[in-house]
Amino acid sequence: MSDIAVTLLLVGALFLILGSGVWIGLTLSGVAWLGMQLFSSRPAGDAMAVTIWGSASSWTLTALPLFVWMGEILFRTRLSNDMFRGLAPWMQALPGRLLHTNVVGCTIFAAVSGSSAATVATIGKMSLPELKRRGYPDGIVVGSLAGAGTLGLLIPPSIIMIVYGVSAEVSIAQLFVAGVLPGLLLAGLFSAYLAGWALLNPGRVPPADAGLTLAHKLRESRHLIPVVLLIAAVLGSIYGGIATATEAAALGVVGALLISGVQGSLTWHTFKESLLGGVRLYCMIALILAGAAFLTLSMGYIGLPRHLAEWIAGLGLSQWQLLLALMGFYIVLGCFLDGISMVVLTMGVILPTVQAAGVDLIWFGIFIVLVVEMAQVTPPVGFNLFVLQGMTGRDIGWIARVTFPFFLLMVAACGLIYVLPEIVTWLPAQMKR
Repeated sequence: MSDIAVTLLLVGALFLILGSGVWIGLTLSGVAWLGMQLFSSRPAGDAMAVTIWGSASSWTLTALPLFVWMGEILFRTRLSNDMFRGLAPWMQALPGRLLHTNVVGCTIFAAVSGSSAATVATIGKMSLPELKRRGYPDGIVVGSLAGAGTLGLLIPPSIIMIVYGVSAEVSIAQLFVAGVLPGLLLAGLFSAYLAGWALLNPGRVPPADAGLTLAHKLRESRHLIPVVLLIAAVLGSIYGGIATATEAAALGVVGALLISGVQGSLTWHTFKESLLGGVRLYCMIALILAGAAFLTLSMGYIGLPRHLAEWIAGLGLSQWQLLLALMGFYIVLGCFLDGISMVVLTMGVILPTVQAAGVDLIWFGIFIVLVVEMAQVTPPVGFNLFVLQGMTGRDIGWIARVTFPFFLLMVAACGLIYVLPEIVTWLPAQMKR
């Protein structure tokens, strides 16, 4: 059977099983099992057991449940309300007002977690209830959160950058530095879109709170101090070389518990509910990750990613044509694989072609991260969409639709860094001096 026929068969099976109401993680595992049974000689059951165990026991992912739990603590105590109370006065004058808290919150938390799913889950736990209570439209709230959550991959520290750095044999420290300006650029594009949307839809944005003087704003900003201290502790421990991301996540949990305890908002009930809520949310994410890992293994045995990458490499394209083709390739691949799997499975074939075209590998790493970010919001295997589906109960098609404008902004960001490569290369160049 040809690669196209195999792809169509697996895609059809994926949509059929999803449409029947089966859990997403089990659907991914089922399609992977089907692919291995039909098109691979390796026993599917053995492969599934080994892969799911490996995914579940990954030390790299240990930070994820801790960051999710930290978000639950922030959500169930006064800390999340305090964050909004501190930010709200300064954002009332912006078109879109408190919608920008999604972008600002995700930008800040992205510098802590390195995980798109953790960023969406944590900021979503804080922002979704507050914005809903204040009357902001669900579509723009969920769409902006799904889009801004992808910053978890781009703003360092980033797990995907580490994977790429190892694959491409480039400096991970330089990749981290290179991701700063593109991350801020993308956050700026998201906020600019929210401002434009608000100007075009003034009747859908709740009215501003009563005007506050500068003294009042500064007084309200004191509510940000606990959150800022928590973020500073987590970031400082990472960038100071004191703690790994996982250890910093544990520090974040302890810090959140201590601050909420000092504030008097931590009770046995909120502690228990935050722990149970974190377990439930992480179990949903972990099941999806396990299913995706098995699907990745299955497609690797079938050889689909490798065959597609070899086909692109053999087209003999110019530099901009090659990058455009790779963007399309990764967007399609991102419909079925997670970002780390996409990088691992294709870099061996893609990198020689990219180097032959004269593309800087640090720049290409940021380009890949941007394209992988798009995969987080493309159905049917968009992890940010799945996380938000679990948090909101909305249909994944609706979530993908309201997120689409932010997908286009990521495409625009890729275009901007191609036209102005200094956005990526300037900071690493200063680092070398």
